[in-house]
Amino acid sequence: MPEPARIYVVDDEPSVRFVLGEALRDAGHRVEEFDSAAAALGGLERRPPALLITDVRMPGMDGLALLARVREQHPDVPVVVMSAYTDVASTAAAFRGGAFDFLSKPFDLDAAVELAGRALSASGRSANPAAMEAPPNPELIGRSPAMQALYRTIGRLAQAPLSVLIRGETGTGKELVARALHRHSPRSEGPFIALNTAAIPAELLESELFGHEAGAFTGAQRRQGGRFEQAHGGTLFLDEIGDMPLALQTRLLRVLAEGEFFRLGGRELIKVDVRVIAATHQDLDRLVDEGRFRADLLHRLDVVRLDLPPLRERREDVPELAAHFLAQAAAAVGGSAKRFEPEALARLQAHDWPGNVRELENLCWRLAALGTGDAVSSPDLQVLWRRSDASAAAPPVPDWKDALRLWAQRGLTEGEADLHAKAREILDHVLLETALVHAGGHRQHAAEALGLGRNTLTRKLGPARTRRHAGK
Repeated sequence: MPEPARIYVVDDEPSVRFVLGEALRDAGHRVEEFDSAAAALGGLERRPPALLITDVRMPGMDGLALLARVREQHPDVPVVVMSAYTDVASTAAAFRGGAFDFLSKPFDLDAAVELAGRALSASGRSANPAAMEAPPNPELIGRSPAMQALYRTIGRLAQAPLSVLIRGETGTGKELVARALHRHSPRSEGPFIALNTAAIPAELLESELFGHEAGAFTGAQRRQGGRFEQAHGGTLFLDEIGDMPLALQTRLLRVLAEGEFFRLGGRELIKVDVRVIAATHQDLDRLVDEGRFRADLLHRLDVVRLDLPPLRERREDVPELAAHFLAQAAAAVGGSAKRFEPEALARLQAHDWPGNVRELENLCWRLAALGTGDAVSSPDLQVLWRRSDASAAAPPVPDWKDALRLWAQRGLTEGEADLHAKAREILDHVLLETALVHAGGHRQHAAEALGLGRNTLTRKLGPARTRRHAGK
């Protein structure tokens, strides 16, 4: 009878060690428990295990540093990393460091035992060591089970040179996911270029993607490189790919298959090394059936499909998202720090958010711009919200002049100075931010919609805001 597999469980929490250790012993494994990475390294010197399971956050050496040491000294030992702090940075760092898998706390014991079995069966897989720095700010926010599953998937996909198709409703954060895949990939030192194919007129989209030579069409006075050339060595994110015209789909298919193309009006064959990540809110399989999307292009793009959860399916993330967006908006408009009262947070969580995270972010910008107190109450939401979540029927959109009147009354009551100048500044910012959202972040289109010049819009927004919308 074969000897039971030896498994190391490393965690500074005795309860976790005990519960996980007992579950693994009941499954027939031999388990040794360690309360620190240093103690586990001592055990590794004496007798390497068949599998090591480690927490990330521990006093002294953390789990990622322990992972690096194990991969260096015992590359045949699979490592499972576990943590209660699941985010893109930690999961991507774990997979870059060669972890077999990432286990989110709290975990199901049966699932943990099943994962241990898979890791033992796959013993000896090669390591993939790399730097394990985390970005200073979170890219994606949320600790719901749906988001934790998303983080683990991103961590795995980031290292694979595969095309990814991101599907999700409008406002779910598809570009943020694409940026996370790029930032944690071997291409992270290369450029990340984003293009919303639905925001570019069909007659200009070909030139945007592939560039053009001088004289290729009226107004083309000089050679211009396209987005594929700009993304060479990095990642090209194509948003709303379902809106791409069929003729361009054919050209895109060749680039994906051959890695080469001609500029518009050109004869020089351009070769590029680009990872393409596409996104859509549409059902591409249905578009294929309707003859509006090429089946072969879908197969090229859809090597891995990543579905983003709508905000209504992760309501537990709303408070953290709302606090983040409100703090960000208050700092940008120069106001004081604000917080949501419990009743307001409860109302936010009860809302269905048809516009998803983007709708929540826009609401927080309006609250930061028009609210005067330090706390956001439920009545404040009633004044500014475009719909009521208290009944199935949506009330009329409040007149913006009523909100302005309330804001002015509060300011006058509190003796606030320079109300007229502040109101004009807020009006400018609200109009410009709304126009940018409406134009998909395209500053020229936003300026034209408002009857302004692009330079005027850029000056009024300021450098921080224009950077926020750059690359759209």
